Amino acid sequence: MSGRAELTVLGPDRMAYEEAFEEQVRLRDDCIASGGARSYLVLLEHPPTITVGRSGKTEEVLTGERRLAEQEVALVETNRGGRVTFHGPGQLVGYPIIHLGRRGLDLHRYMRDLETWLVKLCRSFGVEAHADSPHTGVWVGDRKIASIGIAARRWVTYHGVALNVDADLDWFRLIVPCGLSGVEMTSLEKELGAAPPFQEVALRAADVFCEHFEMRRAVTTGGERRIE
Repeated sequence: MSGRAELTVLGPDRMAYEEAFEEQVRLRDDCIASGGARSYLVLLEHPPTITVGRSGKTEEVLTGERRLAEQEVALVETNRGGRVTFHGPGQLVGYPIIHLGRRGLDLHRYMRDLETWLVKLCRSFGVEAHADSPHTGVWVGDRKIASIGIAARRWVTYHGVALNVDADLDWFRLIVPCGLSGVEMTSLEKELGAAPPFQEVALRAADVFCEHFEMRRAVTTGGERRIE
């Protein structure tokens, strides 16, 4: 693979988790069929949803299903890596669908790349974020601002990251976030006093992604939900 790969950016949209998963699978299979020539970054918000990853435990969801239903919070088991996390309004979710042939066919490197992408994005807004190995994700001090959980098929990635922009952080009280008991969650809004516009964060996320992963934005002709 030579030259900069093209990346089609879709979103940001509000979409149910299950619908977003179906779209990821469709785009993942298209990326596989193209040999990695067609790559995607899907940017979304989800309605209130708790997801349980492959390493998640039921006891990490601190509220029963009946109570969750009363609060209109979906509970979904998923095939991403990681444990339990929350998605909801005010959280930018990013699903990169790219072939890792350009990144050494190395999932661990890819995880670090995602952390670096989010660190650069947060710092571009004046938030001094950092990675905190061995804990996956992105942090501000000892507060967690972004979570990561991925999957891959035939070296094409799906699932991805969740960055708290101006999300209601009280939702995280329903779970043990990423299996880390007592962790404090934060957001761009909490760190800055006021959140930057969601659309601006999404646009900059796409730009920083292209820069870090050495890709170029595809020129589209319409019919795709791309940000401008």
